[in-house]
Amino acid sequence: MDRLPHTGVSTASPSDLSPSRAPLTTVAVVGLGTMGTGIAEILARAGREVIGVDPNESACRRAVTALEVATARAVHRERISERERAGILDRFRVSTDLRAAADAELVIEVVPEDYDTKHEVFAALDTVVSPSAIIATGTNALSVTRLAAESAHPERVLGLHFFNPAPAMKLVEIVSSVLTAPAAIEAVTALARDLGKEPVALGDRPGFVADGLLFGYLNQAAAMYEAKYAAREDIDAAMRLGCGLPMGPLALLDLIGIDTARTVLEAMYSASGDRLHAPAPILGQLSEAGLTGRKAGRGFYTYEAPGSATVVPDAATAEVRHSTEGARPVRAVGVAGSGTMASGIAEVFAKAGLEVVLAGRTLEKAERAKARIGKSLERSVSKGRMTSRAREQALERITAADALDAFAEVDLAVEAVAEDLVVKQELFKVLDKVCKPGAVLATTTSSLPVVACARATSRPQDVVGLHFFNPAPAMKLVEVVRTVLTADDVRATAHAVCAAVGKHPVDCGDRAGFIVNALLFPYLNNAVKMVQEHYATPDAIDAAMKLGGGYPMGPFELLDVVGLDVSLAIERVLHREFREPGLAPAPLLEHLVAAGCLGRKTGRGFREYAKA
Repeated sequence: MDRLPHTGVSTASPSDLSPSRAPLTTVAVVGLGTMGTGIAEILARAGREVIGVDPNESACRRAVTALEVATARAVHRERISERERAGILDRFRVSTDLRAAADAELVIEVVPEDYDTKHEVFAALDTVVSPSAIIATGTNALSVTRLAAESAHPERVLGLHFFNPAPAMKLVEIVSSVLTAPAAIEAVTALARDLGKEPVALGDRPGFVADGLLFGYLNQAAAMYEAKYAAREDIDAAMRLGCGLPMGPLALLDLIGIDTARTVLEAMYSASGDRLHAPAPILGQLSEAGLTGRKAGRGFYTYEAPGSATVVPDAATAEVRHSTEGARPVRAVGVAGSGTMASGIAEVFAKAGLEVVLAGRTLEKAERAKARIGKSLERSVSKGRMTSRAREQALERITAADALDAFAEVDLAVEAVAEDLVVKQELFKVLDKVCKPGAVLATTTSSLPVVACARATSRPQDVVGLHFFNPAPAMKLVEVVRTVLTADDVRATAHAVCAAVGKHPVDCGDRAGFIVNALLFPYLNNAVKMVQEHYATPDAIDAAMKLGGGYPMGPFELLDVVGLDVSLAIERVLHREFREPGLAPAPLLEHLVAAGCLGRKTGRGFREYAKA
């Protein structure tokens, strides 16, 4: 941002930040980029007088045009009247001179994430606005406390972090330093609610809640791609389909700006010292090369033009994606297990027209699993997703059995038993003996080494991981896990089977967590650490991630659904494999599990639940 003019106004007067102060009716927004323009629109629509300030005349013109376009669209959609639109436009004026903000009761600074630039704006504002005016910084990476301490009236300085796009996103993080007056927080909180936003009050630390959790996850995804563990498209598809996220992490980094992400992570690492926050080298390489994402036309992906959202093929786009060339024919499938996952997988195969042998430890268990499938299919019939005849045909394709000997003629054997390596290895020894030569042997493990199952057989080249997600009939994702011993045609067979049953396969190597769990559970663990450190409550964190990140569930909702014991086990596996101190399970998680508070299944986890 260009240098802002100072005036000779004295700052000797004390701030008037009494609780009885009048509502904030005149607001200045300093910095009219995308975020600043969006905030100005929200304020003007809510009846505030808005002064937009930017030293760049083009930015001022673009802000006015953006508001004209947005309000015209709202009129067209009959959300506001022409009269209301005229009022909104009348309430917004722009200037290249910071002195235009003199009468503002609140100033929101939204200039680039650079301390010197922000400090210059704050120093200039101290000479421009009334001592009773509140000054808010839109930073998500820099210290609010430092900016406050170096201002003339630190008690009136706070953080006000909107999310992009500001008009659409409900969350606003309101950040106080140890110097901030409570009355300032109260006034801005009331304003946020009046704007239709959900304010969350927080202390000062880089990233706050939403970005503090989000950017660590994004950083690990970038490192995963840099290590060539999985293709960028597979990483993004895995997190969208496996976790229900609106965007994959690498596409989101391109949208945010890779340079911006690097700045936020640098600030987080400086504060935490956690190596998981140290920016992945690829972020620095892309930033230095000017490949900062959508705004540059190229980042992790290549775009049609700078600013475009349309991805175009580039050198990293595989010519042949998930080839099924050379795949072995699969007409009959054996599923070992009688639990929820086993019955779900058997249902998926039967509905796709494959013959299925479902083997439990006893015939009674296998029959109960088949009955569970029948009820699931009946629900599909009642919802109009399949016909009664199709349900009958699918059930007819499933044969219940009490021994793995029934797998003698299957082309694919899928193990879906307890997540215990010894149990799985013993099962694979039996599959090795009873399955015909050329049959593919698959494990559905989500955390154990696939190669350890493979080595329990005399044909490790025929073993692959097929990690379905729960509930298997509904979830589209399957992680295809290839060990160093898996044959090419076995991998191709896994992809062909996924295509045949309507699933989306993603390729990854045989290491703890694969793609989804390796990115998801450190994020959940970091959320627990935030609560453990008394930085925020589970409710505030869940709200932040749903409203600010577009997550379908908050981390504590998800932990209670998954089970705290299951989550702890996966955290331990990740920590043991990667040896990163930051992956060590949060002590609070361990204490809750030790106390038997395992989530919904026990009636208490991070929250209490009514017993069924």
